[in-house]
Amino acid sequence: MNFKYVSYLWDEAKAKSLGNNQVDLLIYRSNLLGADLRLTNYGGGNTSCKTTEKHPLTNEPTEVMWVKGSGGDLGTLKKSGLAALYMDRLLDLKKIYRGLQYEDEMVELFNHCIYDLNSKAPSIDTPLHAFLPFKHIDHLHPDAVIAIAASKDGKAINQELFEGKLGWVDWQRPGFDLGLKLADCLAQNPDIKGIILGQHGLFTWGDEAYSSYLNTLEVIEKASEYLASNEGKRRPVFGGVKIQALEKEQRLTQASKLAPILRGLCSSYQQMVGHFTDDERVLQFVNSNDLDKLAPLGTSCPDHFLRTKIRPLVLELAPDEDITDYKKIKEKLIPAFEEYRKGYTAYYEQCKHPNSPKIRDTNPVVILWKGVGMFTFAKDKQTARVASEFYINAINVMRGAEAISEYISLALQEAFNIEYWLLEEAKLQRMPKEKPLSRKVALITGSAGGIGKAIAKKFVQEGACVVLCDNDADRLKGAEEEFEKTYGKDSFSSNVVDVTDNQSIAKLYQTACLAFGGVDIIVNSAGISISRTIEETKESEWDLMYDILVKGQFLISQQGVEILRKQGLGGDIVNIVSKNALVSGPNNAGYGSAKAAQLHLSRLLAAELGKDKIRVNSVNPDAVIADSKIWAGAWAEGRAKAYGVTVEELPKFYASRTLLNEIILPEDIANGVFACVGGLLNKSTGNVINVDGGLAAAFVR
Repeated sequence: MNFKYVSYLWDEAKAKSLGNNQVDLLIYRSNLLGADLRLTNYGGGNTSCKTTEKHPLTNEPTEVMWVKGSGGDLGTLKKSGLAALYMDRLLDLKKIYRGLQYEDEMVELFNHCIYDLNSKAPSIDTPLHAFLPFKHIDHLHPDAVIAIAASKDGKAINQELFEGKLGWVDWQRPGFDLGLKLADCLAQNPDIKGIILGQHGLFTWGDEAYSSYLNTLEVIEKASEYLASNEGKRRPVFGGVKIQALEKEQRLTQASKLAPILRGLCSSYQQMVGHFTDDERVLQFVNSNDLDKLAPLGTSCPDHFLRTKIRPLVLELAPDEDITDYKKIKEKLIPAFEEYRKGYTAYYEQCKHPNSPKIRDTNPVVILWKGVGMFTFAKDKQTARVASEFYINAINVMRGAEAISEYISLALQEAFNIEYWLLEEAKLQRMPKEKPLSRKVALITGSAGGIGKAIAKKFVQEGACVVLCDNDADRLKGAEEEFEKTYGKDSFSSNVVDVTDNQSIAKLYQTACLAFGGVDIIVNSAGISISRTIEETKESEWDLMYDILVKGQFLISQQGVEILRKQGLGGDIVNIVSKNALVSGPNNAGYGSAKAAQLHLSRLLAAELGKDKIRVNSVNPDAVIADSKIWAGAWAEGRAKAYGVTVEELPKFYASRTLLNEIILPEDIANGVFACVGGLLNKSTGNVINVDGGLAAAFVR
């Protein structure tokens, strides 16, 4: 198949391997459709099939509809994400439907139609699939089709382009009544192969999984081709270029400097995590003459604005604005944020109903910077990234609509009715409780292995996004692969770093700010150990330990504090020190004194940074041998020699000298660090937590 604007992914051999199992074919088709963001966005759209199954009580054949359940994603859909419902019961709901005013009560009744008791909760779009008679149905949000659906002349364009083969239903909030309208449209136009929903999306169908898939692609391909052939004919794209974008590196530098300031301003209600993109489509929009006309209109498709809010905030900053004085920049931006919050509040007050949920966070989700790109802020990285993707979808829609006609957005009242829909509110209330480190970003040095990696794992498990960094590129790559496989790509970012080099550190923090908008927790875990008598210790070895342990902790903290202050959200610095900072052991002058310097530097910073609500605490481990590069080298031999035991005997030796007689693992140190940042010690700073099995000589007091 030759498609230019959509991806034809159907593998006949794969499809044949599924036999005649229509549910498996539904899942296969759904995954293919969800893999192409030009067809539908993450979490958007739904698909269905109708099969004949045995009634569990009578063994009689009964028709069942399998449809994507509430909150799922087509690209990752599995059987557990489907809702399976009796068709006869769904059709019986028509008999008791009381009209548009009582729309919401029908959703509760879907539960009385469930066939598979392991079903996902049925979505609001269930009747839209049930009331169309086709065996396989696709409902997607393709940018090209929505561009037609959201244009002033969309209905006429649809009629001409598809020669009457696609029906049209004007905008209406999804639900039972819209399902009835789709059925009416088909009844009046029995030869159509799909229906465009005004300002919303597309319904297509087929008698088989493949014919439905092919029909869907063909419709979207034709719409895409039409837009492409008309682009630039009426007028230049988005009215032409108004401002030139900065060069790539300059864009990233500017964005990374501003991101923490924006993150702080966006977090006035609740803390947010950020995402930045300078995608070509974004730059084309933000640099255009039409930006000021189109951005205030807002988005059209409900799936778009539910993720992005109805409108973005457009910054009135020059692309090359000097961001050096962050206080000055913040003062310049505060009025724009206050105006946005007032505008959102006015929108709520104007459109609210007596039973509407309380107003939500009034801060922007999408922030546009001319010449630079787009920031998005949400509760976690995935949500912020997806919001960015959705707004790019909205940009595509506006570009296409303006190419063929004139873009029209959804009426504010209709947008509000979706955003503050009681059913949407109920979905939000069902969300699981956030974890202790949700909405937090943690940067951990030396996190490619050992203690650092254990801390990073603990933090991700507790809800944080982490920035992995290490001076060992190969080891860091292994950690990246492990984290992506175990926790997903949105859980982390990474960069090779030399903690003794300011430029390397600046690059590391740039990575953190572009990936997540800033940083909240800084853990200095990078380390080195050399065990020698004083006469054997080389000056170069002494300098190396002080550079990595003391200077490295200082430089990482120094640049990190600047970002924490830009955000104005407080934060944590936790330093992995050692019992050797307090205990005088043999053959340890260089390492022990460097650790003592680390510990006192922690105290000094705690005293200095308290006014900024930045807590500085230390964790003192001892003899953490597992997964440690330090213990893989000469350090283990040196310590074994100092204590008169073999290297193999070291773990047992260290455990035997503790009060608890315990071997200390990297996970134990991670738990100690989490204790400092997990919320229970928010009023503690300047502390030392010993995680050493109990060594009386290392007691602080």
